[in-house]
Amino acid sequence: MRAVRPISLALVLVFAAPLAACSSRPGAHAWAALVCNTLTPWRSELDSLTSRTQQQMTAETTPGQAKENLARLFDGAASASEQARAGVEKAGVPDVTNGEAIADGFQHSLAGIRDAYGQARTGIQALATSPSKAFYDEVGKVVGQLTTSYERSNLDTATLESVELRQAFDSLPECQ
Repeated sequence: MRAVRPISLALVLVFAAPLAACSSRPGAHAWAALVCNTLTPWRSELDSLTSRTQQQMTAETTPGQAKENLARLFDGAASASEQARAGVEKAGVPDVTNGEAIADGFQHSLAGIRDAYGQARTGIQALATSPSKAFYDEVGKVVGQLTTSYERSNLDTATLESVELRQAFDSLPECQ
């Protein structure tokens, strides 16, 4: 049996410590804070875009202007959703039971929302702008499909529940 040299042991410890630190997962409060700080601006952006979309639907613009504006709005929502998804991914996996499934659930939900807005943008861009009535009828269908796709993307919190995360989300000011 070979004796471990003190220098070899010291080197192992020096290199192992940073690796251990890199593999640690954020606790429930830290992860919830990161996620809320990512989702708060996203929610604000979507609220603003939703309001502008509703205004666009009732504004007296030409179908061409409405098409351009709606496509730009949906593109902005898709981009904002991707930024939120990337932010949640960057937050990592919370150190809670089922942490990986919870983090994946958040990311998949945001990816679904991103995709729903992307599909709405593509649907709007594909519409003919005349006759005007037909264009607005079709816009209504695209928005209806967006709503359906968006609802399908909702995070199923019943299967991804964590008491620690629920408490963290409920107690942190940035999550309110």
